[in-house]
Amino acid sequence: MSEQAKPTRKKRTITEIRESKTTGEKMVYMSVPDYTSAQWAEMGGVDVAVVGDSLAMIAHGHANTIPATMDMMIMHASAVRKGAPNTFVLGCMPYQSYNTIDRALGNATRFMQEAGSDAVKPQGGKSQAHILKALVDAGIPTASHIGLTPHTVAMFGGFKIQGRTAEAAMKVLEDALAIQDAGCFMLEFEAVPGAIATLISQQLEIPTIGIGAGVGTDGQILLCYDLLGVFTDFKPKFTKRYANLTEVAVTGISQYVREVKAGTFPDEDHTYSVSDAEYEKFSTMLERRKQI
Repeated sequence: MSEQAKPTRKKRTITEIRESKTTGEKMVYMSVPDYTSAQWAEMGGVDVAVVGDSLAMIAHGHANTIPATMDMMIMHASAVRKGAPNTFVLGCMPYQSYNTIDRALGNATRFMQEAGSDAVKPQGGKSQAHILKALVDAGIPTASHIGLTPHTVAMFGGFKIQGRTAEAAMKVLEDALAIQDAGCFMLEFEAVPGAIATLISQQLEIPTIGIGAGVGTDGQILLCYDLLGVFTDFKPKFTKRYANLTEVAVTGISQYVREVKAGTFPDEDHTYSVSDAEYEKFSTMLERRKQI
Protein backbone atom coordinates (compact mmCIF):
# COMPACT_ATOMS: atom_id res chain seq x y z
CA MET A 1 0.00 0.00 0.00
CA SER A 2 1.42 3.41 -0.94
CA GLU A 3 1.91 6.21 1.57
CA GLN A 4 -0.97 8.10 -0.02
CA ALA A 5 -3.30 5.11 0.29
CA LYS A 6 -2.71 4.47 3.99
CA PRO A 7 -5.91 4.97 5.99
CA THR A 8 -6.03 7.82 8.47
CA ARG A 9 -6.11 6.68 12.07
CA LYS A 10 -9.48 7.43 13.63
CA LYS A 11 -9.42 9.37 16.88
CA ARG A 12 -11.14 7.66 19.82
CA THR A 13 -14.28 9.39 21.07
CA ILE A 14 -15.72 10.06 24.52
CA THR A 15 -18.47 7.56 23.67
CA GLU A 16 -15.96 4.83 22.84
CA ILE A 17 -14.03 5.51 26.02
CA ARG A 18 -17.20 5.34 28.10
CA GLU A 19 -18.40 2.20 26.34
CA SER A 20 -15.11 0.42 27.00
CA LYS A 21 -16.58 -0.23 30.45
CA THR A 22 -19.13 -2.59 28.93
CA THR A 23 -17.31 -3.78 25.81
CA GLY A 24 -14.34 -4.89 27.86
CA GLU A 25 -11.80 -3.21 25.57
CA LYS A 26 -8.73 -2.26 27.60
CA MET A 27 -7.95 1.38 26.83
CA VAL A 28 -4.27 2.33 26.58
CA TYR A 29 -3.26 5.74 27.89
CA MET A 30 0.26 7.15 27.78
CA SER A 31 1.61 10.38 29.24
CA VAL A 32 3.59 12.24 26.57
CA PRO A 33 5.29 15.62 26.98
CA ASP A 34 6.23 16.70 23.47
CA TYR A 35 5.73 16.54 19.70
CA THR A 36 8.04 13.58 19.07
CA SER A 37 6.71 11.36 21.85
CA ALA A 38 3.18 12.20 20.68
CA GLN A 39 4.13 10.94 17.23
CA TRP A 40 5.40 7.72 18.82
CA ALA A 41 2.12 7.36 20.72
CA GLU A 42 0.03 7.72 17.59
CA MET A 43 2.20 5.40 15.51
CA GLY A 44 2.21 2.86 18.34
CA GLY A 45 -1.57 2.74 18.62
CA VAL A 46 -2.09 4.46 22.00
CA ASP A 47 -5.77 5.31 22.54
CA VAL A 48 -5.32 8.45 24.66
CA ALA A 49 -2.27 10.74 24.78
CA VAL A 50 -2.16 12.37 28.20
CA VAL A 51 -0.32 15.65 28.70
CA GLY A 52 0.58 15.11 32.34
CA ASP A 53 2.09 17.71 34.62
CA SER A 54 4.80 15.13 35.31
CA LEU A 55 6.47 16.95 32.42
CA ALA A 56 7.60 19.49 35.03
CA MET A 57 9.95 16.74 36.21
CA ILE A 58 10.88 14.88 33.02
CA ALA A 59 11.08 17.86 30.66
CA HIS A 60 12.01 20.70 33.02
CA GLY A 61 14.02 19.00 35.77
CA HIS A 62 11.86 19.95 38.76
CA ALA A 63 11.73 17.68 41.81
CA ASN A 64 7.94 17.26 41.59
CA THR A 65 4.90 18.38 39.59
CA ILE A 66 4.05 21.46 41.66
CA PRO A 67 6.03 23.98 39.51
CA ALA A 68 4.00 23.16 36.38
CA THR A 69 2.08 26.23 35.21
CA MET A 70 -0.81 26.65 32.81
CA ASP A 71 1.43 28.38 30.27
CA MET A 72 3.85 25.44 30.47
CA MET A 73 1.03 22.91 30.08
CA ILE A 74 -0.57 24.74 27.15
CA MET A 75 2.78 24.91 25.33
CA HIS A 76 3.33 21.16 25.73
CA ALA A 77 -0.30 20.24 25.00
CA SER A 78 -0.18 22.23 21.75
CA ALA A 79 2.93 20.31 20.70
CA VAL A 80 1.29 16.99 21.56
CA ARG A 81 -1.79 17.93 19.56
CA LYS A 82 0.37 18.61 16.52
CA GLY A 83 2.30 15.36 16.97
CA ALA A 84 -0.80 13.22 17.41
CA PRO A 85 -3.59 14.80 15.35
CA ASN A 86 -5.59 11.57 15.22
CA THR A 87 -5.27 10.63 18.89
CA PHE A 88 -7.54 11.67 21.77
CA VAL A 89 -5.58 14.20 23.87
CA LEU A 90 -6.27 14.63 27.59
CA GLY A 91 -4.78 17.71 29.25
CA CYS A 92 -3.95 17.46 32.96
CA MET A 93 -4.70 20.61 34.92
CA PRO A 94 -1.68 21.68 37.00
CA TYR A 95 -1.44 22.56 40.68
CA GLN A 96 -3.88 25.27 41.84
CA SER A 97 -5.24 25.80 38.33
CA TYR A 98 -8.68 24.54 39.42
CA ASN A 99 -8.99 25.65 43.05
CA THR A 100 -12.10 27.73 42.28
CA ILE A 101 -14.87 27.16 39.77
CA ASP A 102 -14.02 30.31 37.84
CA ARG A 103 -10.33 29.44 37.66
CA ALA A 104 -11.10 25.85 36.65
CA LEU A 105 -13.44 26.97 33.87
CA GLY A 106 -10.97 29.52 32.54
CA ASN A 107 -8.01 27.17 32.54
CA ALA A 108 -9.92 24.19 31.17
CA THR A 109 -11.14 26.43 28.35
CA ARG A 110 -7.51 27.28 27.55
CA PHE A 111 -6.73 23.57 27.14
CA MET A 112 -9.64 23.18 24.73
CA GLN A 113 -9.26 26.42 22.75
CA GLU A 114 -5.53 27.15 22.75
CA ALA A 115 -4.09 23.63 22.79
CA GLY A 116 -6.84 21.71 21.01
CA SER A 117 -7.21 19.14 23.79
CA ASP A 118 -10.19 16.79 23.72
CA ALA A 119 -10.72 16.72 27.48
CA VAL A 120 -9.20 17.83 30.79
CA LYS A 121 -8.26 16.10 34.03
CA PRO A 122 -8.01 17.83 37.40
CA GLN A 123 -7.28 15.79 40.54
CA GLY A 124 -9.57 14.91 43.42
CA GLY A 125 -12.83 13.27 44.41
CA LYS A 126 -15.45 14.38 46.94
CA SER A 127 -13.69 17.61 47.83
CA GLN A 128 -13.48 18.59 44.16
CA ALA A 129 -16.89 17.30 43.06
CA HIS A 130 -18.35 20.80 42.71
CA ILE A 131 -15.45 21.81 40.46
CA LEU A 132 -15.79 18.66 38.34
CA LYS A 133 -19.54 19.16 37.96
CA ALA A 134 -19.09 22.79 36.94
CA LEU A 135 -16.68 21.75 34.20
CA VAL A 136 -19.02 19.04 32.94
CA ASP A 137 -22.03 21.38 33.08
CA ALA A 138 -20.04 23.87 30.98
CA GLY A 139 -19.68 21.22 28.26
CA ILE A 140 -16.02 20.42 28.95
CA PRO A 141 -15.27 16.66 28.87
CA THR A 142 -13.72 15.98 32.26
CA ALA A 143 -11.94 13.11 33.99
CA SER A 144 -10.35 12.98 37.45
CA HIS A 145 -7.56 11.34 39.41
CA ILE A 146 -7.71 9.75 42.88
CA GLY A 147 -5.63 7.56 45.16
CA LEU A 148 -2.16 9.08 45.33
CA THR A 149 -2.71 12.57 43.94
CA PRO A 150 0.62 14.36 43.35
CA HIS A 151 -0.91 17.79 43.97
CA THR A 152 -1.69 16.85 47.57
CA VAL A 153 1.28 14.58 48.21
CA ALA A 154 2.42 16.81 51.08
CA MET A 155 -0.87 16.04 52.84
CA PHE A 156 -0.09 12.32 52.58
CA GLY A 157 3.39 12.78 54.07
CA GLY A 158 5.05 11.71 50.83
CA PHE A 159 4.41 9.32 47.95
CA LYS A 160 2.47 6.64 49.82
CA ILE A 161 0.10 3.92 48.60
CA GLN A 162 -3.54 4.79 49.25
CA GLY A 163 -6.38 2.45 50.26
CA ARG A 164 -4.44 -0.18 52.18
CA THR A 165 -6.91 -0.29 55.08
CA ALA A 166 -10.64 -0.93 54.76
CA GLU A 167 -11.39 2.60 55.96
CA ALA A 168 -8.93 4.14 53.49
CA ALA A 169 -10.34 2.00 50.68
CA MET A 170 -13.84 3.23 51.53
CA LYS A 171 -12.61 6.80 51.14
CA VAL A 172 -11.23 5.95 47.69
CA LEU A 173 -14.62 4.43 46.79
CA GLU A 174 -16.46 7.54 47.99
CA ASP A 175 -14.15 9.71 45.90
CA ALA A 176 -14.76 7.49 42.86
CA LEU A 177 -18.53 7.67 43.26
CA ALA A 178 -18.37 11.45 43.64
CA ILE A 179 -16.40 11.69 40.39
CA GLN A 180 -18.97 9.52 38.63
CA ASP A 181 -21.88 11.54 40.04
CA ALA A 182 -20.25 14.76 38.85
CA GLY A 183 -20.54 13.49 35.27
CA CYS A 184 -16.90 12.66 34.55
CA PHE A 185 -16.32 10.20 31.71
CA MET A 186 -13.36 8.40 33.33
CA LEU A 187 -11.21 8.29 36.43
CA GLU A 188 -7.63 7.35 37.19
CA PHE A 189 -6.37 5.38 40.19
CA GLU A 190 -2.76 5.94 41.22
CA ALA A 191 -0.90 3.80 43.77
CA VAL A 192 -3.91 1.85 45.02
CA PRO A 193 -3.65 -1.87 45.85
CA GLY A 194 -4.72 -3.90 42.83
CA ALA A 195 -7.44 -5.84 44.64
CA ILE A 196 -8.98 -2.61 45.97
CA ALA A 197 -8.85 -0.83 42.60
CA THR A 198 -10.48 -3.88 40.95
CA LEU A 199 -13.29 -4.04 43.49
CA ILE A 200 -13.99 -0.32 43.27
CA SER A 201 -13.92 -0.44 39.46
CA GLN A 202 -16.62 -3.10 39.59
CA GLN A 203 -18.88 -0.72 41.53
CA LEU A 204 -18.68 2.00 38.89
CA GLU A 205 -20.44 2.73 35.62
CA ILE A 206 -17.57 4.79 34.21
CA PRO A 207 -14.27 3.28 33.09
CA THR A 208 -11.17 3.40 35.23
CA ILE A 209 -7.51 3.49 34.32
CA GLY A 210 -4.70 2.59 36.62
CA ILE A 211 -1.09 3.47 37.28
CA GLY A 212 0.24 1.30 40.04
CA ALA A 213 -3.28 -0.04 40.57
CA GLY A 214 -3.13 -3.57 39.18
CA VAL A 215 -4.61 -5.21 36.12
CA GLY A 216 -8.26 -5.03 37.18
CA THR A 217 -8.91 -1.48 35.99
CA ASP A 218 -10.49 -0.82 32.60
CA GLY A 219 -7.26 0.51 31.13
CA GLN A 220 -3.69 1.45 31.98
CA ILE A 221 -1.48 4.51 31.85
CA LEU A 222 2.30 4.85 32.03
CA LEU A 223 4.65 7.72 31.30
CA CYS A 224 6.22 7.43 27.86
CA TYR A 225 9.64 8.47 29.13
CA ASP A 226 9.43 5.91 31.95
CA LEU A 227 8.39 2.91 29.88
CA LEU A 228 10.97 3.69 27.18
CA GLY A 229 13.80 4.25 29.65
CA VAL A 230 14.29 7.90 28.72
CA PHE A 231 13.80 9.34 32.22
CA THR A 232 16.20 7.53 34.54
CA ASP A 233 16.37 9.69 37.69
CA PHE A 234 14.25 7.04 39.37
CA LYS A 235 11.97 4.15 38.41
CA PRO A 236 8.62 3.69 40.18
CA LYS A 237 7.69 0.14 41.16
CA PHE A 238 4.70 0.21 38.79
CA THR A 239 6.76 1.10 35.71
CA LYS A 240 7.78 -1.67 33.34
CA ARG A 241 10.66 -0.77 31.04
CA TYR A 242 9.84 -1.82 27.47
CA ALA A 243 13.01 -0.23 26.07
CA ASN A 244 16.14 1.56 27.25
CA LEU A 245 16.45 4.56 24.98
CA THR A 246 18.89 6.29 27.33
CA GLU A 247 21.37 3.45 26.83
CA VAL A 248 20.89 3.63 23.08
CA ALA A 249 21.23 7.42 23.09
CA VAL A 250 24.37 7.49 25.24
CA THR A 251 25.96 4.80 23.07
CA GLY A 252 25.25 6.84 19.95
CA ILE A 253 26.46 10.11 21.46
CA SER A 254 29.65 8.48 22.72
CA GLN A 255 30.39 7.17 19.22
CA TYR A 256 29.77 10.65 17.80
CA VAL A 257 32.20 12.17 20.33
CA ARG A 258 34.88 9.60 19.47
CA GLU A 259 34.57 10.17 15.72
CA VAL A 260 34.73 13.96 16.01
CA LYS A 261 37.78 13.74 18.27
CA ALA A 262 39.45 11.36 15.82
CA GLY A 263 38.61 13.49 12.78
CA THR A 264 36.63 10.68 11.11
CA PHE A 265 33.33 12.57 11.14
CA PRO A 266 32.13 14.04 8.92
CA ASP A 267 33.30 11.77 6.12
CA GLU A 268 32.63 12.11 2.38
CA ASP A 269 29.16 10.58 2.74
CA HIS A 270 28.14 13.39 5.11
CA THR A 271 29.77 16.35 3.33
CA TYR A 272 28.43 18.49 0.47
CA SER A 273 30.62 18.59 -2.62
CA VAL A 274 31.59 21.35 -5.03
CA SER A 275 32.77 20.96 -8.60
CA ASP A 276 36.54 21.05 -9.26
CA ALA A 277 36.08 24.00 -11.59
CA GLU A 278 34.26 26.11 -9.00
CA TYR A 279 36.73 25.11 -6.30
CA GLU A 280 39.68 26.19 -8.47
CA LYS A 281 37.93 29.42 -9.39
CA PHE A 282 37.31 30.21 -5.71
CA SER A 283 40.93 29.37 -4.80
CA THR A 284 42.15 31.77 -7.48
CA MET A 285 39.82 34.51 -6.18
CA LEU A 286 41.24 34.02 -2.68
CA GLU A 287 44.80 34.34 -3.91
CA ARG A 288 43.99 37.54 -5.74
CA ARG A 289 42.25 38.93 -2.65
CA LYS A 290 45.39 38.34 -0.56
CA GLN A 291 47.41 40.45 -2.99
CA ILE A 292 45.18 43.47 -2.70
